[in-house]
Amino acid sequence: MPPPARTRRRELARAWMRAIYPTAYVPRSPVEIELYLLDLVDVVVDAVRAEPFTPEPVVAVGRGLVEAHFTGPDTLRRTTEVLGHALLFSPEFDDVPGLVERAVAILGAVGAGFATAMRLDAFDQQEEVKQALLLAKRRAERGLRVSEARFREVFDSSGFGMVITDARGTCVEVNESMAEMVDRDPGWFAGRRLAELFHPRDAEHLTVAYRSVGEGRVERFREQRRLLRADGEPVWAHLAVSLLRDDAGAPAYQVTMVEDVSELHLLQKNLDFQLVHDSLTGLANRPSFISRLEALHSRGGITLYHLDLDGFSVVNNGLGHEVGDRLLKEVAHRLEAVVVGEEALVARMGGDEFAVVVVDSPTTPTVPDLVERINEALERPMDGGVALSCGIGVVDRPPAGWDVAELLRAANATLRRAKEAGKRQWLPYDRHEDQRSRTRMARAARMPGALADGELEVEHQPVVDLATGRALGHVARLRWDDLDHDECVELAEANGLSLALGQWALREAAGEVTGVLFFELSPMQSRDEDLVRAVKRTLDETGLPASRLRIFLDTRSMFTETGQDNARVLRDSGITTGLSRFNGGQAELSLLAELPVGSLVLDPSVVTRLADLPRGFLHDAITRMVELVRRSGVAVLVPDVRDRERADWWARVEADAAFGDHFGPAVPGYEL
Repeated sequence: MPPPARTRRRELARAWMRAIYPTAYVPRSPVEIELYLLDLVDVVVDAVRAEPFTPEPVVAVGRGLVEAHFTGPDTLRRTTEVLGHALLFSPEFDDVPGLVERAVAILGAVGAGFATAMRLDAFDQQEEVKQALLLAKRRAERGLRVSEARFREVFDSSGFGMVITDARGTCVEVNESMAEMVDRDPGWFAGRRLAELFHPRDAEHLTVAYRSVGEGRVERFREQRRLLRADGEPVWAHLAVSLLRDDAGAPAYQVTMVEDVSELHLLQKNLDFQLVHDSLTGLANRPSFISRLEALHSRGGITLYHLDLDGFSVVNNGLGHEVGDRLLKEVAHRLEAVVVGEEALVARMGGDEFAVVVVDSPTTPTVPDLVERINEALERPMDGGVALSCGIGVVDRPPAGWDVAELLRAANATLRRAKEAGKRQWLPYDRHEDQRSRTRMARAARMPGALADGELEVEHQPVVDLATGRALGHVARLRWDDLDHDECVELAEANGLSLALGQWALREAAGEVTGVLFFELSPMQSRDEDLVRAVKRTLDETGLPASRLRIFLDTRSMFTETGQDNARVLRDSGITTGLSRFNGGQAELSLLAELPVGSLVLDPSVVTRLADLPRGFLHDAITRMVELVRRSGVAVLVPDVRDRERADWWARVEADAAFGDHFGPAVPGYEL
């Protein structure tokens, strides 16, 4: 159960405290700081969930940091990192619509509140300076040299840019800081209008604002605008402009205090970019793509392509991650080139997975054409001669009633089915196949719980000598509701439960069987490096003699070194070994000479095909194979024999033994 909302907010406040505590000296204990920040966390969380959404309340969070004297150079950066991560990746906000846009707006509001409060704090501290300037100006006119010296010291030593202009906007006094800020010599300002420094895009607005002050209609204004350096480059600056009146109260001069905030503006700009873009490729990241996909899907008429590069781990492991990163950048560039001219968005979903959503139009390429373009783009050699391919799952014109989560799930499921078919494969979404796959995956996901709750059973089916009809023992079969043994093994291999399920089934069967136990191992069990120890432990715990156990290892797993070692060590331990799911290919036949196996179980598919086909070439080939296998000293067992006709045919080709419903159903251990 996730922690309650108040606890999660308390954890966020603690993480925030730890991030900003070292950035500035604040005369409070960590606990007091945490409680203070907890109130600010409440403001942020309430703003995220507010409907309609507005970031305005969060401006108070930035002000609150400044009011608490968290004004260090790293305070804002660490604050945005903590809050940005919490907003985008906390499960608490998964249901918030347009989360990425809200997160960007909220972090921007925090930064704006912080910057504004910092500026106001600085300007408040400079208010006395401005009053001193006015007093110095008046005393200078009266010839008071001492006051003039004081004015000059404050004016010249200020870290803020300061400009005094007359009613027409002509520069009267400029300090060194202002000149450095715009990369000008102080003498350049003489007789020039301050408006010459205004950026063209901000000139009209600033001209109107200065005129309002000059005419006495407003006493002051504050703006964040751009000024121009000598080389034409813009300088983002906070301007605080105040009116100075003469002894008669008429407007006389304007004092402009300038703070260079270019770095803060760049930080905000970079933060906005990073929140919605992948840091490696520059493509849209997953949260941004989901938000954009939602908007496009609501309009209707889209096609979603979900891509996964084939064998990309070979590049990383063979050529190094640096080359892999360069290739991912190149893949991103080529995918964007494929959809040039279309209303489309390309995103990196994570790792070596990408997604492309295309808005359908009369000129949009068909799905097969666009898939072919994607593969052609990736197949052109890249860095180091590497050429790539990919699997693609396509959802074309999804139903309007689907939400984005269902759309992405369908695309991912289709991609996984395409990858199962091999490399450079693509598939369109198939509703019926998807439903079957979802049902199967749902059962695979539930299987561990079913095993723990005792829903799975081990049943025993008789193994019969085909020549004499005598029962040789019982083969263990798994059963889960309506799923038979092979279906249970397949699901266990898919969900990683195969080892645990196989060990449990062996222990159950060994404890119940009254004669010889035939037991088929799954592929994962056959390759398990701990197999021999697990089998021996089971025999010790159940008391089943090794002479009464027949272990059949998965044939394909015997092409690995671990599988072959398991076969040899089991045989050396006195346990009779064999091969299961044997198809009779050349490579499989070679195993009979290399491994110490005394028997084999044919693959059920071989038995089924023979039963479904008329007598012909395949029957003759199997007959010869059985003869050759038995001549080598290996016994042949036939699974899934369902009727007398099949049993008689396998007896005629001299297979040694068989099991299936014809010889008796699989029954629980207590019915043996």
